[in-house]
Amino acid sequence: MIPLYHEAHFTFRFADDRIIPRFHLDGIETGRRVAVFRLDPVTGGRLDLIATVTTGEGGWVDLAEPVVVRAGEGFVAVPDGGSV
Repeated sequence: MIPLYHEAHFTFRFADDRIIPRFHLDGIETGRRVAVFRLDPVTGGRLDLIATVTTGEGGWVDLAEPVVVRAGEGFVAVPDGGSV
């Protein structure tokens, strides 16, 4: 089956304050470059670039510095450096 629509990025939103040292990208192979952007809490659009990282084994992304998010905030991870 071919999906009608596929997001090329991964969005993470949080109801509570969080410190995120790592996150998982399901289906993303090891060694793929990923750009991580802060989300605008009102529009959901991308704001500033937080980090550029490479996926580890099993799609896990370990951040050099944890992402700090407040309740209602989030971030988006875009494979291949953010060109979507």
